[in-house]
Amino acid sequence: MNFEARRQSILNQMAENSLLILYSGTPIHISADAYHHFEANKHFYYLTGLRRENMILVLRKSENGNQSMLYIEKSDPNAERWTGKMVTVEEAKSISGIDDVRFTASFQAQLDYLLGSSTLSTCYFDCYRHQQSDLPDYNLAKAQQFAAEHPGITVRNLWPMAAKLRMQKDEDEVALTEHAIDITDKALQRVLTTLEPGMKEYQAQANFEHMVHYLGAEGPSFPTIAGSGKNGCMLHYETNRDTCQDGTLLLLDLGVRYQGYCSDITRTYPVSGKFSERQRKVYEIVLKANKEVAAQAKPGMTTKELNEICKKVLTQGCMELGLIDKEEDIGKYYMHGVSHHLGLDVHDVTVEGVKLAPGSIITDEPGLYIDEWEIGIRIEDDLLITEDGCRVLSAAIIKEPDEIEAFMANR
Repeated sequence: MNFEARRQSILNQMAENSLLILYSGTPIHISADAYHHFEANKHFYYLTGLRRENMILVLRKSENGNQSMLYIEKSDPNAERWTGKMVTVEEAKSISGIDDVRFTASFQAQLDYLLGSSTLSTCYFDCYRHQQSDLPDYNLAKAQQFAAEHPGITVRNLWPMAAKLRMQKDEDEVALTEHAIDITDKALQRVLTTLEPGMKEYQAQANFEHMVHYLGAEGPSFPTIAGSGKNGCMLHYETNRDTCQDGTLLLLDLGVRYQGYCSDITRTYPVSGKFSERQRKVYEIVLKANKEVAAQAKPGMTTKELNEICKKVLTQGCMELGLIDKEEDIGKYYMHGVSHHLGLDVHDVTVEGVKLAPGSIITDEPGLYIDEWEIGIRIEDDLLITEDGCRVLSAAIIKEPDEIEAFMANR
């Protein structure tokens, strides 16, 4: 991946005489010697290719030229005995493409030097905060600390600049996403091979996740949803403790993370291996909406426009089934959007108002959730926006009802 070009794109957007300070983050302590699984700041990974803790990227834009500096921890043989090898200077240079690699112990002295010897007016941090009730993450806390200590320097948010870049994927990012989707396909085939009445939802989940790890992925890209029967009508059902009963459907919303990049796929299967007449009718409505979104998705559109296309198909289908009489009543059975961006995050960064462009990867996930029939159906694919339309990256994952029934009959 061309991390240098990405950093240059950020530098081009930065104000004159400014710094960017971006931390990879630190592990979050649970208790005693236990830590949450570490996830590097996604913008840091996007700009450096590194995903380890306690690193700092500094970009400097000045009238004398631009500068990129990377700070890493100095290797400690005693620590490495316990927690594994640390990144070396040469490895950091090779991966990131940054020649100026230093140790974090020298960071504060270098920052003091830059602050004291330049006409620095602006400093960029990742100030993202999803909602007010969230605790500030490491980068935001550092931004707040810097602003308090240096009131004469304007603190600005990196997030919109980096997010806009991340909305369009390059060839390497597309290839990693495709590999994540391919693993998802193989893992779903394992689920289809074993699915039968009496199985627990968590057993279907386990069959999927075993294959995910077996095939070399980092793991699921989000907590697996395996909702059978009425549980399929809950959008983010994650309990996965019920029994898959004969005659019901199993809705599987799941994904794979491979080298940081995510897939996000939903398929709905008949537990017994065959759809009932009612189930098939609902399924075909959702499938029609799924195909119509893919047929119309193209550059210049918004995900809101795609959702309106989806709603028209679902509304017509629900009226034909006698579920609703008025178009505005579709919200009873379809209550989410049809699409979101996909990338380093499952719900990847999106700058409001920016339209789809070649390189955007989005989801296509219509659904109907009919509580009174205990039928929840969602069909989700991942789409790559191209110059004149889109390509369904997950086209190989079977979704036609006849294909699903045939696969289950011949397993």
